[in-house]
Amino acid sequence: MIDLRPFASLGGANHGWLDARHHFSFAGYHDPARMGWGSLRVWNDDVIAANSGFPPHPHRDMEIITYVREGAITHKDSLGNIGRTEAGDVQVMSAGTGITHAEYNVEDVETRIFQIWIVPTSRGVAPSWGARPFPRGERSGRFVTLASGFADDADALPIRTNARIVGATIKAGETVDYALGKDRRGYLVPATGAVRIDGVTVNARDGAALRDIETLRVTALEDSELILVDAA
Repeated sequence: MIDLRPFASLGGANHGWLDARHHFSFAGYHDPARMGWGSLRVWNDDVIAANSGFPPHPHRDMEIITYVREGAITHKDSLGNIGRTEAGDVQVMSAGTGITHAEYNVEDVETRIFQIWIVPTSRGVAPSWGARPFPRGERSGRFVTLASGFADDADALPIRTNARIVGATIKAGETVDYALGKDRRGYLVPATGAVRIDGVTVNARDGAALRDIETLRVTALEDSELILVDAA
């Protein structure tokens, strides 16, 4: 099953400093048919103006993954963590028992991110934050795990949930497979390009909600950069 969610159909608002689109109900956007996808609760497509950002605010009991598409994001939190995550790279924050953080674009150009929230499998644990680079070239023609709640994904950033976030870069005409499994749910968004999945075209920033698919097969119609959440 493939449920295509075109970018133009997404909710959202332009706040001037932030142009946000929401794949699922979030903030002032509410659609009872789009409350999440399995344990995936939020997928926001954010464009943050230069020298602006999210001031300090709290979270708890949520796994928050930020994928930087363009520019860079600078993180500060109540644990004392400070970090700058650049385009193509990933940061994760396990909110746990509670954390306050700020996310700023201190660059002189727009920053574009995917912000992904996944419900944790355990609550009431200590908060944490981490980031690491994931060179796009190392994802060429294959899916690479960026963040994972599974112990065997040792090279990925750890998250406290039964899910993986994977990424791939594929050239026009190339096909990549991903073993999703019929008991899992996937949500795929091309950051750039356009792909075809079982006859369905998914353009840049569209969402494709996937279910009952043993092996996901993705063919690039253009050079494409893909992010996929594999969740319970």
